[in-house]
Amino acid sequence: MPYYWRLSAFYFLYFGLLGTLVPYWSLYLKDLGFSATTIGLLMAVPHLTKVIAPNVWGWLADRSGARMRVIRLGNLAAAVAFLPVFWADQVWSMAILLAVFSFFWNAVLAQFEVVTLHTLGDQAHRYSQVRVWGSLGFITCVFLVGTALDHLPMTLLPWVMSALLWLLWLATLALPAEKGEARRNADGGLVKLLKRRDIQIFMLVAFLMQASHGPYYTFYSIHLEEMGFRKMTVGTLWSVAVASEVAAFLLMHRLMTRFALNRILLTCLMLATVRWLVVALCGDSLPWLGAAQLLHAASYACFHAGGIAWVQRASGRAFAGQGQALYSSLGYGAGWGLGSGLSGLAWPYLGVYCFLVAGALTLIASVLALRLPVAGEAGEPPA
Repeated sequence: MPYYWRLSAFYFLYFGLLGTLVPYWSLYLKDLGFSATTIGLLMAVPHLTKVIAPNVWGWLADRSGARMRVIRLGNLAAAVAFLPVFWADQVWSMAILLAVFSFFWNAVLAQFEVVTLHTLGDQAHRYSQVRVWGSLGFITCVFLVGTALDHLPMTLLPWVMSALLWLLWLATLALPAEKGEARRNADGGLVKLLKRRDIQIFMLVAFLMQASHGPYYTFYSIHLEEMGFRKMTVGTLWSVAVASEVAAFLLMHRLMTRFALNRILLTCLMLATVRWLVVALCGDSLPWLGAAQLLHAASYACFHAGGIAWVQRASGRAFAGQGQALYSSLGYGAGWGLGSGLSGLAWPYLGVYCFLVAGALTLIASVLALRLPVAGEAGEPPA
């Protein structure tokens, strides 16, 4: 595969950064003295900026054809914007920092997905074999940072995140610029995509799936800590989830050649429903918690790889950047943002039973997914 290691290095570092942010950032905010409601709202900020940012940067990348320049600019700006974190200890200063940092950071991944798929060309079904290095980066950082935080203060966390941001920017410099052309027909591409029935159904399904992850990414670590588990155990449970994710990515290219994408997505939604019900009802049973984490292979890895492929096929090359940006903004942006924000409001009253609500969301999404066509079979033909 062309540029395999350079592409993989980007995913390793990007998701390594996510592996420090997702499991431990809420604990860092708690260490600063923020309440559960405030933590939920602050954790929602990066996801809410993803509603707008990917679409802005996706339009710019499709319009200019300089997708790698957009990625490099986003990485550099994110690294610079994160530097004031060492002095931000108030609600508003932290909210502003997270908003500015994430506006640039959220510009990166959706456009890099397009670069990866275009670089792989007729081997695009092997995307998951590149993306698996993101999972390995995530699990590496979860384990190492979790171990370190058992012995060192939480103030270590922003130093690790800042270092990873700068390394990520350096990794983008090792990749050649994509050989693309400015596409004047990129104007209005977002509107054209949103008018299509198949795109509407898919985006609603993706929104509900990611919203169901809100309690998980915001309060799962806090929930485990409150039940008496050590940070190392918390990190291990996250690692179990990512280990299952790695296995799923390694097998996904075979599944995609044997099964229709819409059926893969439907199966993922049904297994996600089971996962959230187990978390809500298993109490402090470590074996059941571990079993639920194994289902991360479906609720995240297979759904993500299948979703990326579905959008790429349905959008066509002309609108590829905006299609992936729309998926990122409505799913991982609006979905995660709403899920995180509402879970912050509900957690003081419902606690772990917020996961029952998450299960209801994926159940609704499963019903909607029954109407989801195979990409390219409905709507306009790919451009």
